Amino acid sequence: MAESQALPNPLPYAGIRVVEFTHMVMGPTCGLLLADLGAEVIKVEPIEGDSTRRLLGSGAGFFPTFNRNKKSIALDLKSPEGVEAALRLVATADIVSENFKPGTMKKLGLDYETLAELHPRLIYVSHKGFLPGPYDHRTALDEVVQMMGGLAYMTGRAGDPLRAGTSVNDIMGGMFGAIGAMAALRQRELTGKGCEVQSALFENNVFLVAQHMMQFAATGKAADPMPSRISAWAVYDVFTVKDGEQIFLAVVSDKQWLIFCKAFGLEEMLADPRLKTNNDRVLAREWMMPILRSHLAGHSAAELSAVFEQNELPFAPITKPQELFDDPHLNATGGLAPVRMNDGHMAKVPLMPFTIGGERPGIRLQPPRIGEHTGELLREVGYSDEEIAAFEARRAGIAR
Repeated sequence: MAESQALPNPLPYAGIRVVEFTHMVMGPTCGLLLADLGAEVIKVEPIEGDSTRRLLGSGAGFFPTFNRNKKSIALDLKSPEGVEAALRLVATADIVSENFKPGTMKKLGLDYETLAELHPRLIYVSHKGFLPGPYDHRTALDEVVQMMGGLAYMTGRAGDPLRAGTSVNDIMGGMFGAIGAMAALRQRELTGKGCEVQSALFENNVFLVAQHMMQFAATGKAADPMPSRISAWAVYDVFTVKDGEQIFLAVVSDKQWLIFCKAFGLEEMLADPRLKTNNDRVLAREWMMPILRSHLAGHSAAELSAVFEQNELPFAPITKPQELFDDPHLNATGGLAPVRMNDGHMAKVPLMPFTIGGERPGIRLQPPRIGEHTGELLREVGYSDEEIAAFEARRAGIAR
Protein backbone atom coordinates (compact mmCIF):
# COMPACT_ATOMS: atom_id res chain seq x y z
CA MET A 1 0.00 0.00 0.00
CA ALA A 2 1.32 3.46 -0.82
CA GLU A 3 2.00 5.57 2.24
CA SER A 4 0.44 9.02 2.59
CA GLN A 5 2.69 12.07 2.68
CA ALA A 6 0.50 14.86 3.96
CA LEU A 7 3.31 17.40 4.33
CA PRO A 8 6.13 18.27 1.97
CA ASN A 9 9.68 17.49 3.08
CA PRO A 10 11.44 18.48 5.13
CA LEU A 11 9.20 17.85 8.11
CA PRO A 12 10.15 19.81 11.24
CA TYR A 13 12.17 17.00 12.83
CA ALA A 14 13.49 15.36 9.67
CA GLY A 15 17.05 14.22 10.30
CA ILE A 16 16.46 13.56 14.01
CA ARG A 17 16.83 9.92 15.03
CA VAL A 18 14.95 8.56 18.04
CA VAL A 19 15.56 5.12 19.53
CA GLU A 20 12.69 4.15 21.80
CA PHE A 21 12.62 1.38 24.37
CA THR A 22 8.93 1.80 25.10
CA HIS A 23 5.72 -0.16 25.49
CA MET A 24 2.02 0.36 26.22
CA VAL A 25 0.87 4.02 25.74
CA MET A 26 2.95 6.69 27.46
CA GLY A 27 6.35 6.09 25.87
CA PRO A 28 4.94 5.22 22.43
CA THR A 29 2.93 8.47 22.42
CA CYS A 30 6.15 10.47 22.78
CA GLY A 31 7.67 8.63 19.81
CA LEU A 32 4.45 8.98 17.82
CA LEU A 33 4.46 12.76 18.12
CA LEU A 34 8.12 13.03 17.11
CA ALA A 35 7.60 10.52 14.27
CA ASP A 36 4.59 12.34 12.88
CA LEU A 37 6.72 15.48 12.81
CA GLY A 38 9.39 13.80 10.73
CA ALA A 39 11.82 12.15 13.13
CA GLU A 40 13.10 8.67 12.30
CA VAL A 41 11.79 6.70 15.26
CA ILE A 42 13.19 3.22 15.79
CA LYS A 43 11.14 1.02 18.08
CA VAL A 44 13.21 -1.59 19.93
CA GLU A 45 10.92 -4.55 20.57
CA PRO A 46 11.48 -7.89 22.29
CA ILE A 47 11.73 -10.94 20.02
CA GLU A 48 8.08 -11.78 20.62
CA GLY A 49 7.05 -8.19 19.84
CA ASP A 50 5.53 -5.38 21.87
CA SER A 51 2.89 -6.76 24.25
CA THR A 52 0.30 -4.29 22.93
CA ARG A 53 0.26 -6.24 19.67
CA ARG A 54 -1.60 -8.98 21.58
CA LEU A 55 -3.88 -7.08 23.96
CA LEU A 56 -7.63 -7.66 23.97
CA GLY A 57 -10.55 -5.47 25.00
CA SER A 58 -9.76 -1.81 25.64
CA GLY A 59 -6.13 -2.37 24.63
CA ALA A 60 -6.84 -4.00 21.27
CA GLY A 61 -6.18 -0.80 19.31
CA PHE A 62 -3.12 0.44 21.23
CA PHE A 63 -0.41 -0.68 18.81
CA PRO A 64 -1.80 0.78 15.55
CA THR A 65 -2.84 3.95 17.38
CA PHE A 66 0.55 4.82 18.86
CA ASN A 67 3.13 3.24 16.56
CA ARG A 68 2.68 4.61 13.05
CA ASN A 69 5.62 6.27 11.28
CA LYS A 70 8.09 4.07 13.18
CA LYS A 71 10.59 1.36 12.29
CA SER A 72 10.89 -1.84 14.31
CA ILE A 73 14.00 -3.71 15.36
CA ALA A 74 13.51 -6.86 17.44
CA LEU A 75 16.28 -7.50 19.97
CA ASP A 76 16.72 -9.74 22.97
CA LEU A 77 17.99 -7.27 25.55
CA LYS A 78 18.58 -10.13 27.98
CA SER A 79 21.44 -11.28 25.76
CA PRO A 80 24.84 -9.55 25.44
CA GLU A 81 24.45 -9.55 21.65
CA GLY A 82 21.11 -7.79 21.87
CA VAL A 83 22.46 -5.14 24.23
CA GLU A 84 25.51 -4.61 22.00
CA ALA A 85 23.25 -4.02 18.99
CA ALA A 86 21.16 -1.59 21.03
CA LEU A 87 24.30 0.31 22.07
CA ARG A 88 25.43 0.61 18.47
CA LEU A 89 22.01 1.94 17.54
CA VAL A 90 22.02 4.44 20.41
CA ALA A 91 25.37 5.74 19.17
CA THR A 92 23.56 7.00 16.05
CA ALA A 93 20.65 8.58 17.93
CA ASP A 94 19.76 12.13 18.91
CA ILE A 95 17.11 10.99 21.39
CA VAL A 96 16.60 7.85 23.46
CA SER A 97 13.14 7.35 24.96
CA GLU A 98 12.16 4.75 27.54
CA ASN A 99 9.34 3.94 29.95
CA PHE A 100 10.55 0.88 31.86
CA LYS A 101 10.39 0.48 35.63
CA PRO A 102 13.05 2.43 37.54
CA GLY A 103 16.33 0.56 37.49
CA THR A 104 15.61 -1.60 34.43
CA MET A 105 17.62 0.46 31.96
CA LYS A 106 20.53 0.72 34.43
CA LYS A 107 20.70 -3.09 34.68
CA LEU A 108 21.00 -3.20 30.89
CA GLY A 109 23.68 -0.50 30.76
CA LEU A 110 21.25 1.70 28.83
CA ASP A 111 20.58 4.30 31.53
CA TYR A 112 21.18 8.01 31.06
CA GLU A 113 24.33 8.24 33.17
CA THR A 114 26.04 5.43 31.26
CA LEU A 115 25.01 6.64 27.82
CA ALA A 116 25.72 10.33 28.52
CA GLU A 117 29.36 9.53 29.23
CA LEU A 118 29.63 7.90 25.81
CA HIS A 119 27.42 10.39 23.97
CA PRO A 120 27.32 13.82 25.67
CA ARG A 121 24.97 15.25 23.00
CA LEU A 122 22.36 12.56 23.64
CA ILE A 123 18.88 13.57 24.84
CA TYR A 124 17.36 10.93 27.08
CA VAL A 125 13.62 10.93 27.80
CA SER A 126 12.32 8.87 30.72
CA HIS A 127 8.59 8.33 31.16
CA LYS A 128 7.74 7.27 34.70
CA GLY A 129 4.89 7.04 37.17
CA PHE A 130 6.34 9.75 39.41
CA LEU A 131 9.14 12.26 39.22
CA PRO A 132 11.97 11.58 41.71
CA GLY A 133 10.67 11.77 45.27
CA PRO A 134 8.89 9.79 48.00
CA TYR A 135 6.55 8.06 45.53
CA ASP A 136 9.02 7.14 42.81
CA HIS A 137 9.31 3.51 43.97
CA ARG A 138 5.59 2.88 43.42
CA THR A 139 4.12 1.16 40.39
CA ALA A 140 1.83 3.63 38.65
CA LEU A 141 -0.94 3.22 36.12
CA ASP A 142 -3.19 5.83 34.56
CA GLU A 143 -6.02 4.77 36.85
CA VAL A 144 -3.76 4.80 39.93
CA VAL A 145 -2.75 8.42 39.45
CA GLN A 146 -6.28 9.46 38.50
CA MET A 147 -7.44 8.12 41.86
CA MET A 148 -4.64 9.66 43.94
CA GLY A 149 -4.42 12.86 41.90
CA GLY A 150 -8.01 14.11 42.22
CA LEU A 151 -9.13 13.46 38.65
CA ALA A 152 -11.29 10.41 39.43
CA TYR A 153 -12.89 12.34 42.31
CA MET A 154 -13.74 15.21 39.96
CA THR A 155 -15.03 12.95 37.17
CA GLY A 156 -17.40 10.72 39.13
CA ARG A 157 -20.44 11.51 41.20
CA ALA A 158 -19.92 12.27 44.89
CA GLY A 159 -18.85 9.08 46.62
CA ASP A 160 -18.26 7.30 43.31
CA PRO A 161 -14.79 8.17 41.94
CA LEU A 162 -14.54 7.34 38.25
CA ARG A 163 -11.56 7.23 35.90
CA ALA A 164 -11.78 9.38 32.80
CA GLY A 165 -12.92 7.55 29.69
CA THR A 166 -9.51 7.43 27.99
CA SER A 167 -5.84 7.10 28.94
CA VAL A 168 -5.47 10.82 29.55
CA ASN A 169 -2.33 10.71 31.69
CA ASP A 170 -0.52 8.14 29.57
CA ILE A 171 -1.20 10.12 26.40
CA MET A 172 -0.49 13.55 27.85
CA GLY A 173 2.52 12.25 29.78
CA GLY A 174 3.96 11.07 26.47
CA MET A 175 3.15 14.43 24.90
CA PHE A 176 4.98 16.27 27.66
CA GLY A 177 7.92 13.90 27.17
CA ALA A 178 7.99 14.92 23.51
CA ILE A 179 7.72 18.60 24.40
CA GLY A 180 10.63 18.15 26.79
CA ALA A 181 12.63 16.45 24.03
CA MET A 182 11.88 19.34 21.67
CA ALA A 183 13.02 21.83 24.31
CA ALA A 184 16.17 19.79 24.92
CA LEU A 185 16.98 19.77 21.19
CA ARG A 186 16.78 23.56 21.18
CA GLN A 187 18.92 23.73 24.33
CA ARG A 188 21.48 21.46 22.65
CA GLU A 189 21.70 23.93 19.78
CA LEU A 190 22.68 26.59 22.34
CA THR A 191 24.99 24.55 24.58
CA GLY A 192 26.19 21.66 22.46
CA LYS A 193 25.16 19.24 25.21
CA GLY A 194 22.30 16.84 25.65
CA CYS A 195 20.38 16.26 28.87
CA GLU A 196 17.83 14.03 30.55
CA VAL A 197 14.11 14.79 30.29
CA GLN A 198 11.67 13.22 32.74
CA SER A 199 7.90 13.08 32.38
CA ALA A 200 5.56 11.43 34.87
CA LEU A 201 1.96 10.28 35.13
CA PHE A 202 1.25 11.65 38.60
CA GLU A 203 2.62 15.12 37.93
CA ASN A 204 0.73 15.21 34.63
CA ASN A 205 -2.49 14.37 36.45
CA VAL A 206 -1.88 17.12 39.00
CA PHE A 207 -1.36 19.58 36.13
CA LEU A 208 -4.76 18.53 34.76
CA VAL A 209 -6.57 19.21 38.05
CA ALA A 210 -4.67 22.44 38.78
CA GLN A 211 -7.77 24.48 37.90
CA HIS A 212 -9.69 22.79 40.71
CA MET A 213 -6.82 23.26 43.16
CA MET A 214 -6.67 26.93 42.27
CA GLN A 215 -10.44 27.28 42.59
CA PHE A 216 -9.98 26.33 46.24
CA ALA A 217 -7.02 28.69 46.57
CA ALA A 218 -9.10 31.53 45.12
CA THR A 219 -12.39 30.91 46.93
CA GLY A 220 -11.60 28.81 49.99
CA LYS A 221 -14.27 26.37 48.83
CA ALA A 222 -13.50 22.87 47.60
CA ALA A 223 -14.45 22.04 44.02
CA ASP A 224 -17.42 19.71 43.73
CA PRO A 225 -17.19 16.70 41.37
CA MET A 226 -18.21 17.65 37.86
CA PRO A 227 -21.64 15.92 37.98
CA SER A 228 -22.66 17.93 41.07
CA ARG A 229 -20.71 21.14 40.54
CA ILE A 230 -22.25 24.58 40.35
CA SER A 231 -21.51 25.43 36.75
CA ALA A 232 -20.18 28.85 35.81
CA TRP A 233 -22.85 28.92 33.10
CA ALA A 234 -26.59 28.77 33.51
CA VAL A 235 -27.42 26.40 30.64
CA TYR A 236 -24.66 23.84 30.19
CA ASP A 237 -26.33 20.44 30.26
CA VAL A 238 -27.30 17.21 28.59
CA PHE A 239 -31.00 17.26 27.66
CA THR A 240 -33.15 14.20 27.06
CA VAL A 241 -35.52 15.03 24.23
CA LYS A 242 -37.93 13.38 21.77
CA ASP A 243 -37.74 9.57 21.51
CA GLY A 244 -35.25 9.46 24.39
CA GLU A 245 -32.43 11.02 22.40
CA GLN A 246 -29.84 13.08 24.25
CA ILE A 247 -28.02 16.25 23.26
CA PHE A 248 -25.72 18.69 25.01
CA LEU A 249 -26.87 22.31 24.87
CA ALA A 250 -25.15 25.42 26.20
CA VAL A 251 -26.07 29.07 26.62
CA VAL A 252 -23.03 30.77 28.16
CA SER A 253 -23.56 34.53 27.79
CA ASP A 254 -26.29 37.11 28.06
CA LYS A 255 -26.23 37.59 24.29
CA GLN A 256 -26.68 33.86 23.74
CA TRP A 257 -29.56 33.85 26.25
CA LEU A 258 -31.32 36.51 24.17
CA ILE A 259 -30.82 34.50 20.98
CA PHE A 260 -31.88 31.24 22.63
CA CYS A 261 -35.07 32.65 24.11
CA LYS A 262 -36.14 34.24 20.84
CA ALA A 263 -35.35 31.07 18.86
CA PHE A 264 -37.55 28.91 21.09
CA GLY A 265 -40.38 31.31 21.95
CA LEU A 266 -39.28 31.91 25.53
CA GLU A 267 -40.07 35.64 25.62
CA GLU A 268 -41.54 35.38 29.15
CA MET A 269 -38.29 33.97 30.51
CA LEU A 270 -36.33 36.61 28.60
CA ALA A 271 -38.39 39.31 30.31
CA ASP A 272 -38.14 37.77 33.79
CA PRO A 273 -35.93 40.05 35.95
CA ARG A 274 -34.81 37.02 37.97
CA LEU A 275 -33.05 35.73 34.84
CA LYS A 276 -31.48 38.95 33.61
CA THR A 277 -27.78 37.98 33.83
CA ASN A 278 -25.87 34.74 33.56
CA ASN A 279 -25.14 34.79 37.29
CA ASP A 280 -28.83 35.36 38.01
CA ARG A 281 -29.64 32.32 35.89
CA VAL A 282 -26.99 30.21 37.62
CA LEU A 283 -28.66 30.97 40.95
CA ALA A 284 -32.09 30.21 39.42
CA ARG A 285 -31.13 26.84 37.91
CA GLU A 286 -33.17 24.83 40.42
CA TRP A 287 -36.47 26.15 39.08
CA MET A 288 -35.33 27.36 35.64
CA MET A 289 -33.90 24.11 34.29
CA PRO A 290 -37.09 22.00 34.70
CA ILE A 291 -38.96 24.62 32.66
CA LEU A 292 -36.33 24.53 29.89
CA ARG A 293 -36.20 20.72 29.89
CA SER A 294 -40.00 20.50 29.56
CA HIS A 295 -40.06 23.14 26.82
CA LEU A 296 -37.41 21.37 24.72
CA ALA A 297 -38.50 17.78 25.36
CA GLY A 298 -40.82 17.63 22.36
CA HIS A 299 -38.10 18.51 19.87
CA SER A 300 -35.86 15.93 18.25
CA ALA A 301 -32.11 16.14 18.69
CA ALA A 302 -31.80 16.91 14.96
CA GLU A 303 -34.27 19.82 15.22
CA LEU A 304 -32.42 21.28 18.20
CA SER A 305 -29.07 20.86 16.45
CA ALA A 306 -30.36 22.74 13.40
CA VAL A 307 -31.66 25.67 15.45
CA PHE A 308 -28.54 25.89 17.60
CA GLU A 309 -26.24 25.71 14.57
CA GLN A 310 -28.26 28.31 12.66
CA ASN A 311 -28.02 30.68 15.63
CA GLU A 312 -24.35 29.92 16.39
CA LEU A 313 -25.16 28.51 19.81
CA PRO A 314 -23.00 25.73 21.34
CA PHE A 315 -24.38 22.20 21.03
CA ALA A 316 -23.16 18.65 20.64
CA PRO A 317 -24.68 15.28 19.84
CA ILE A 318 -23.83 12.52 22.32
CA THR A 319 -21.49 10.51 20.11
CA LYS A 320 -20.01 7.04 20.66
CA PRO A 321 -16.34 6.58 19.68
CA GLN A 322 -17.11 4.16 16.83
CA GLU A 323 -19.44 6.71 15.26
CA LEU A 324 -16.51 9.09 14.70
CA PHE A 325 -15.27 6.99 11.77
CA ASP A 326 -18.19 8.43 9.79
CA ASP A 327 -17.95 11.98 11.11
CA PRO A 328 -18.34 14.30 8.09
CA HIS A 329 -15.97 16.95 9.45
CA LEU A 330 -13.16 14.50 10.21
CA ASN A 331 -13.50 12.88 6.82
CA ALA A 332 -13.76 16.14 4.91
CA THR A 333 -10.70 17.67 6.58
CA GLY A 334 -8.41 14.65 6.38
CA GLY A 335 -8.49 14.07 10.11
CA LEU A 336 -8.56 10.28 9.66
CA ALA A 337 -5.94 8.32 7.74
CA PRO A 338 -5.71 4.68 6.58
CA VAL A 339 -3.79 2.55 9.08
CA ARG A 340 -2.84 -1.12 9.14
CA MET A 341 -4.23 -3.01 12.11
CA ASN A 342 -2.49 -5.84 13.96
CA ASP A 343 -4.18 -8.52 11.85
CA GLY A 344 -3.34 -6.74 8.59
CA HIS A 345 -6.73 -5.26 7.70
CA MET A 346 -6.99 -1.53 7.08
CA ALA A 347 -8.92 0.91 9.25
CA LYS A 348 -8.78 4.65 9.88
CA VAL A 349 -6.94 6.40 12.71
CA PRO A 350 -7.12 10.00 13.96
CA LEU A 351 -4.11 12.13 13.05
CA MET A 352 -2.45 14.77 15.22
CA PRO A 353 -4.94 17.52 16.19
CA PHE A 354 -3.05 20.38 14.56
CA THR A 355 -1.99 21.60 11.14
CA ILE A 356 1.36 22.92 9.88
CA GLY A 357 1.06 25.17 6.89
CA GLY A 358 -2.57 24.14 6.61
CA GLU A 359 -1.83 20.40 6.51
CA ARG A 360 -2.12 17.61 9.06
CA PRO A 361 1.06 15.56 9.60
CA GLY A 362 0.23 12.25 7.93
CA ILE A 363 1.26 8.61 7.85
CA ARG A 364 4.55 7.95 6.05
CA LEU A 365 5.11 4.47 7.49
CA GLN A 366 2.44 2.04 8.58
CA PRO A 367 2.80 0.53 12.08
CA PRO A 368 5.73 -1.88 11.63
CA ARG A 369 5.61 -5.63 11.77
CA ILE A 370 7.74 -7.24 14.49
CA GLY A 371 11.38 -6.65 13.60
CA GLU A 372 10.45 -5.41 10.13
CA HIS A 373 13.54 -3.19 9.87
CA THR A 374 16.01 -5.25 11.92
CA GLY A 375 18.21 -6.29 9.01
CA GLU A 376 18.55 -2.84 7.44
CA LEU A 377 19.23 -1.17 10.79
CA LEU A 378 21.86 -3.73 11.80
CA ARG A 379 23.62 -3.28 8.46
CA GLU A 380 23.54 0.45 8.97
CA VAL A 381 25.42 0.14 12.29
CA GLY A 382 28.10 -2.13 10.84
CA TYR A 383 26.85 -5.72 10.94
CA SER A 384 27.62 -7.94 7.96
CA ASP A 385 25.05 -10.28 6.44
CA GLU A 386 26.90 -13.22 8.02
CA GLU A 387 26.84 -11.58 11.43
CA ILE A 388 23.15 -10.79 11.06
CA ALA A 389 22.40 -14.42 10.17
CA ALA A 390 24.37 -15.61 13.20
CA PHE A 391 22.63 -12.97 15.29
CA GLU A 392 19.25 -14.38 14.36
CA ALA A 393 20.41 -17.97 14.82
CA ARG A 394 21.32 -17.16 18.43
CA ARG A 395 17.84 -15.67 18.88
CA ALA A 396 19.40 -12.35 19.84
CA GLY A 397 17.17 -10.63 17.29
CA ILE A 398 14.89 -11.06 14.31
CA ALA A 399 16.55 -10.12 11.03
CA ARG A 400 14.16 -9.28 8.21
